[in-house]
This record gives sequence, structure tokens and C-alpha cells, in this order.
Amino acid sequence: MNKMKIMLLAASTTVVSLGAVATASADPVALATQRGCMACHQVETKVVGPAYKEVAAKYKGQEGAVEMLSAKVKAGGSGVWGPVPMPPNAHVSDEDIKVIVEWVMTL
Repeated sequence: MNKMKIMLLAASTTVVSLGAVATASADPVALATQRGCMACHQVETKVVGPAYKEVAAKYKGQEGAVEMLSAKVKAGGSGVWGPVPMPPNAHVSDEDIKVIVEWVMTL
């Protein structure tokens, strides 16, 4: 491998790493808005889905709640909050979902 290829490989690895850090420190409200979550959920008010404060209250203190809710957001689901299903969010990265769910659980 020549020096140019090595330098390009190192630079692309750095960009990927920085991208992961930027997502993890992203503003969760802006992230939830960008990913479409706020179209069906609000912090204080039930819209199509439950208010985020209701979700936080329901799962407060439950061990593994962030992981369980993250999986539900990714896969979608129905029946917990009524008859309207939440569509899967396979297009949203696991990192973004975790940031949003962790924020919700602080409410």
C-alpha cells in the first residue's frame, strides 16, 4: 500500500469516527424533529402517539427501559398505547434512536 492510500484510509476512518461522536452529542429535540418523531409525539400532549412525558412516566425506573424502547422504536409496534400502530423506524440509526429515547426518559 502506498503512502497516499494509507493517508486516505486514515482520513476516512477519522471522518466516520467524528460522525458517530457528532450524532451522540446531537440535540435530541432537533434529532427527534429531523427523524419525524415529533409528527406523532409531543413532549406534553398526546398527538397520534403518547406524549413523551407519559412514556417516561410509564417506564421510569425500569431496568433496560432504554434498550427495550429503542428496539420498539426501530421495529414499530402496537397495542401498548391504543389501537394506532407505530410504524417501524428502520431508516433511523440505532445511535439516533438511543439519543432520542435517553432524552425521553429524562422527562
